[in-house]
Amino acid sequence: MLTKEEKNKIIAEFKTSENDKGSIELQVALLTNDIKNLTNHMNQFPKDFSSKRGLLKKVSQRRKFLRYLEDKNFNAYKDLINRLDIRG
Repeated sequence: MLTKEEKNKIIAEFKTSENDKGSIELQVALLTNDIKNLTNHMNQFPKDFSSKRGLLKKVSQRRKFLRYLEDKNFNAYKDLINRLDIRG
């Protein structure tokens, strides 16, 4: 679970404009942070199936956002995956 300070830090780092609260880049960054936290949780508690389901839903949502961004703005997509250090 993100604290308000952590969320504001991610928003400040990935916002695309001054009043940005929901751009694709920002949503992907927030989902990536949630996925990392849930992955650590799943390593500790491998039989927590409800958390596993939530993790898979977040991964699927992030994949959809990344596909959309890749189609609309390939340069922003490449920059984002490099900044987040995802996809190898």
